[in-house]
Amino acid sequence: MTPAALDALVDGVSGGDRRSLAKAITLVESARADHRRDAQELLERLLSRTGKGVRVGITGVPGVGKSTFIETFGLFLVRAGHRVAVLAVDPTSSLSGGSILGDKTRMPELSASEAAFIRPTPSRGSLGGVAAHTREALLLCEAAGYDVVLVETVGVGQSEYVVASMVDFFLLLLLPGGGDELQGIKRGILELADGVAVNKADGESRALAGRTVAEYQAALHLVRGGAPWEPPVIEVSALEGRGIDVVWDMIGKHRAELGASGELERKRSAQRHQWFRGLLDAGVRAHFLGRPDVARAIEQAERDIDAQRITPTAASLAVLALLDAKSPSR
Repeated sequence: MTPAALDALVDGVSGGDRRSLAKAITLVESARADHRRDAQELLERLLSRTGKGVRVGITGVPGVGKSTFIETFGLFLVRAGHRVAVLAVDPTSSLSGGSILGDKTRMPELSASEAAFIRPTPSRGSLGGVAAHTREALLLCEAAGYDVVLVETVGVGQSEYVVASMVDFFLLLLLPGGGDELQGIKRGILELADGVAVNKADGESRALAGRTVAEYQAALHLVRGGAPWEPPVIEVSALEGRGIDVVWDMIGKHRAELGASGELERKRSAQRHQWFRGLLDAGVRAHFLGRPDVARAIEQAERDIDAQRITPTAASLAVLALLDAKSPSR
């Protein structure tokens, strides 16, 4: 990218131009070395404009109504004068490598709003289904003036943990129901949640939703009782738009409490350090495993393991010993 083109992209993102923002996110998602260099320069020049947005992660099992909730919630925020960005991670097929990328079709009214930006991103096999550059995309959205950024997880595996590590408030959506469903929710997810909303609390499910709220309130009290912030449990109906304002009030109260105590900045600082350490780990791993001598040593170790000439522990120690060896020229 020429210096003039990069200047234009910086100006476009800074000015809130959605086309420029989309182009910038495409740039940070690229694996090309020259694109990565341009992307890092772009981010550094825009970094002073970031950090002012409200970052909200939203998760829930498939079928809980995440897309409907996000559209209803996003429209509520837009009508209240906010600019809303949605980063929705699509799972990439491990077989075909393809991704649906259909979030705009699932949120048609919100995607048509000039005050909203929706970016479906393929996970490309990264940890927990969260795209490797979602954090960078989040910063770009803030630099473009979006004061609320919603990050939707695919609702499987480790995605909840990864998204929780990049947002201020983590919302868990649940379906009306208890008993077996309550047992099926991992304790770790309840420990991550800053708030719980029982969605689809409408029609015949309204009474069941009320009972579910009570059950999860009791469960969270056991898991998080005594914590500075005990996550509220509320019922909402994204279909009817009921309870959406309560969700926003809950997020605002959480942000005010964390901001007043300094915990919000400490949390974001810890997230930046975790991001940095994660990138270091990935870089060291890729560099080491990319060495030809290491690749040959791993192949030989696997043959020795199969022939039961060596234990996996001894084999791994032998390969790791190459860390101290000078990398041969390729």
